[in-house]
Amino acid sequence: MHAQSKKRTTLENGDGGIDAGLAASIANGEDLGPIVRQAFKYGKPEVLLHNLKNIVKKKEIEVEELCKLHYEEFILAVDELRGVLVDADELKSTLSSENLRLQEVANSLLLKLDELLELYLIKKNVSEAIKTLKACLWVSNLCIMCNQNMSEGRFYPVLKTLDLIEKECLHSIPLKALRRMIEKQIPIIKLHIEKKVCSEFNDWLVHIRSTAKEIGQLAIGQASSARQRDEEMRARQREAEEQNRSGVGEFIYTLDVDHIEEDSILEFDLSPVYRAHHIHTCLGFGEKFCEYYYKNRLMQLNSDLQISSAQNFLESHQPFFAQVAGFFLIEDRVLRTASGLLSESQLETLWETAIAKMTSVLEDQFSRMDTASHFILIKHFLTLLSETLKRYGYRITPLLEILDNNRDKYHEHLLNECRKQIIDALSNDSFEQMVLKKEYEYNMNVLAFHLQPSDIMPAFPYIAPFSSSVPDVCRIVRSFIGDSVSYLSYGGTMNFYDVVRKFLDKLLIEVLNDALLNTIHSCSLSVPQAMQITANIAVLERACDRFLFLAAQLCGIPRRLVDRPHSGLAAKAVLKASHNAAYNELSNLVNSKLDEYMVLMNNINWTVDEASEHANDYMNEVVIYLDELVSNAQQILPLEALYMVGVGALSHISDSIVTAFLSENLKRFNLNAVIGIDNDLKVLESFADERFYSAGLTELRKETSFKDCLVEARQLVNLLLSNQPENFTNPVIREENYGVLDHKKVAAICDKFKDSPDRLFGGLANRNTQQNARKKSMDMLKRRLRDFN
Repeated sequence: MHAQSKKRTTLENGDGGIDAGLAASIANGEDLGPIVRQAFKYGKPEVLLHNLKNIVKKKEIEVEELCKLHYEEFILAVDELRGVLVDADELKSTLSSENLRLQEVANSLLLKLDELLELYLIKKNVSEAIKTLKACLWVSNLCIMCNQNMSEGRFYPVLKTLDLIEKECLHSIPLKALRRMIEKQIPIIKLHIEKKVCSEFNDWLVHIRSTAKEIGQLAIGQASSARQRDEEMRARQREAEEQNRSGVGEFIYTLDVDHIEEDSILEFDLSPVYRAHHIHTCLGFGEKFCEYYYKNRLMQLNSDLQISSAQNFLESHQPFFAQVAGFFLIEDRVLRTASGLLSESQLETLWETAIAKMTSVLEDQFSRMDTASHFILIKHFLTLLSETLKRYGYRITPLLEILDNNRDKYHEHLLNECRKQIIDALSNDSFEQMVLKKEYEYNMNVLAFHLQPSDIMPAFPYIAPFSSSVPDVCRIVRSFIGDSVSYLSYGGTMNFYDVVRKFLDKLLIEVLNDALLNTIHSCSLSVPQAMQITANIAVLERACDRFLFLAAQLCGIPRRLVDRPHSGLAAKAVLKASHNAAYNELSNLVNSKLDEYMVLMNNINWTVDEASEHANDYMNEVVIYLDELVSNAQQILPLEALYMVGVGALSHISDSIVTAFLSENLKRFNLNAVIGIDNDLKVLESFADERFYSAGLTELRKETSFKDCLVEARQLVNLLLSNQPENFTNPVIREENYGVLDHKKVAAICDKFKDSPDRLFGGLANRNTQQNARKKSMDMLKRRLRDFN
């Protein structure tokens, strides 16, 4: 654009402007095309041509001036050029003469050169021959080495030699016959090696399958030993804690490292596998061999997992699980050391196959079992298998879930077995106090279950407050707790104490308590037996805390957690209720026995003419029986139960005396008969007071004593002997002296009361003033009671 504007200005401004602008463009080396087009555009090509001619003339003048300025130098350069031409001619003649002289000298040298070339050719042929011989010798040596390694069974060096021959030697063998022979033999040798290592590998497959069970048994044995050491350590710890809790002494805990075993004991030979895998990899068949290995091991696993229906699983479960354990220990070693022979996904597939089959077998076998001990045997070995395989990273959760799923079924069988044992123990018990003659008997039946009343060793023979069924039941419960913990431990449940406690409650409530109630409600019990059962239940009720502590101890639960409130067994309250039921049954039996003596009141002469100074005969029988009853109860029952037995018996006697006055068979009685009953009560009250204090029942701080249980009969007799029986209707006196008497009963009894014997014409003869006043007061009481009713 600048050039166009400039040219346009030049053309428009005249000749002088065109000349100056065109000269500047030519000097600057610019393109003149735009100027030319512009000149033709404005119709002035002549001006442009004229300017160009002027510029050419100017340049010619400048050239002439420049030549004039450098004319002398140019002449000198031409002269120098002519001197160079003369020197060149001289050099040319010199070269020609030298060439002739050189040709004369070279003729003799050419002859010697021909001889040299001939010798060089001979040397070349000899060198090639030596090279060929060396190549053949090298290949021959390699072949000899290969044959020697083949004869020694060293296949890997053979393959390395063959590979060397193929890559570096074969193409350089000059002899075609030798090369063809070697090319033909190499595949044959490789095929032979492949067959040989396959044969060795197949032999290993047969051998390792038969060895797998021993490997599994050894590994499971190591797990069993480790578990035993762990249990022994826990037992020592529990013993130390128990002794420390009781303040026996101080203990130092040490770590026993003498029995730590290494996994190196599990040694088995995998060299045929490594060799076969490596050889096949070298042959280029690595993937094919991996597939071959996996298929064969899978077939072996499926064969190992087959169980004959005719074979007893209880007898075959250990070899079965040991075979599986050995199989997967071998596969774990192969996975870790055989560098790609077995992949993790393939091993996982093998394990899933085994897990599916084992769970199916276990579910089927558990569904057929009806004995708790069989569950324990299989569970024990199954958990050992799980612990063994867990160390190698196998997922064992499905196996443990099988145990959890059959937990309730196992405990049902265990409860049924304990039910039979408890029923047998109760049925074989005579319910008499155990007599322990030796110290070992005391330790076995008392100390073993913490049933001793004190820590002081008693004198022998020792009479226990319980019968033989109590230690038998404690053994059964202890065995149940141990079996329950044994089944639940080392399983899928980490904190199984609550489960053990639940089934322990179930045993004590649904089995033991029901058996005790059935025994209580049987019709064949005597009073001593019922009393002994009552005492037994009290002992078992106290033993519940020991049972719970034993369960917590075996489960590894600290004692402080068991001692917390609301953490006890529900069975304790249930046994407390059964203890009350046993007491009620005992009371019924005692009352029935007392009724046999109290029925002798029917033999009393209720209208006797003279009052006796002694108690009636039946009362002597009653007191003798009560003395025997309280003496036996004092030896067997705790104070609370002894108190309840005494209160029940005396209350029943009091009720029986009142009932005798109310009996329809008794139409009337007189004062002398009442005096006899008063004598009976005095004997009974004296006995009650003496036994209440001699038995130490005052320690219970009860508001009601034995004597207070006779209060109804005493108040009735006092009323009948009173000189003013009409005071019964006085509220104040009645509350103070006759508070427990019912006015209806009093009215019925008073209607039968006759102050003196009925004799013809004798009713008014011997009546003194006191009798007359008593009779009037009694009549007044009768009238008021009739009006009140």
